[in-house]
Amino acid sequence: MNESLKTDFISRWKKYFNDAPLPVALFYSNDLHNAEPLKSQTGHHCIIAGITKVFNGQSLAFNAGNIGCGGGLRYCGFADNLRPGFEYFLSYGIEGKMEGERYKKDPETVLELMKNAPKLKAPASWLIAKPFEKLDADDNPDIILFFATPDVLAGLYTLANFDRSDLYGVKAPFSAGCGSIIQYPLLENNSENPDCILGMFDSSARPYVQASLLSFAVPMKRFETLVGYMDESFLTTGTWKVMEKRISGKSNNHSVNT
Repeated sequence: MNESLKTDFISRWKKYFNDAPLPVALFYSNDLHNAEPLKSQTGHHCIIAGITKVFNGQSLAFNAGNIGCGGGLRYCGFADNLRPGFEYFLSYGIEGKMEGERYKKDPETVLELMKNAPKLKAPASWLIAKPFEKLDADDNPDIILFFATPDVLAGLYTLANFDRSDLYGVKAPFSAGCGSIIQYPLLENNSENPDCILGMFDSSARPYVQASLLSFAVPMKRFETLVGYMDESFLTTGTWKVMEKRISGKSNNHSVNT
């Protein structure tokens, strides 16, 4: 990553967001970039649990062999298949055979949803997740990911709309937690005017993050532009000073763990 961009962002983040945690960076590579492969575990294991470790300082690498969830494999681009009967799994299940998550009202709605659902193919063998401050010159992030409290989200959301004449600089697509932090923001890099993605509304993934946090994913194509706006935006006003004080308050719990 460009060292000047890295330094500028860290300085401005601390200036306007005080002790709010720095983000993590996600990118694909055939090399490990000094990240440690996540240890494989038996049974189901949500990738969000691994991502929270990155917010606590570890650099981790994920691939088709250590992601312990079919959804995680799909939304990270390491697999394309859905579990048999997915339309029932996401809706009301099959009595005596499969418990449904009831996130959609019926299988027909799920099937219609899947017709328009985007697909992602991993462009390399590893998905690397590193704390922002540990990024090196040869790291090329695809996504800058925040887990943030409402006050921090308010700042990120408003900054993401700073230069937009439309109303939708931020999207919140219906998705699994890993889809909202990896698939959708990665695909936004292909857009002429990429949007940021607000997420972690997935009740199945939320137990792996602290109760007060949501995710805010910035496509790298958008990140450098937004950093450049920080010193001329609302962040310099008295209005934001009120939020700065709340963000730095001892009552705020910024942990990404439950």
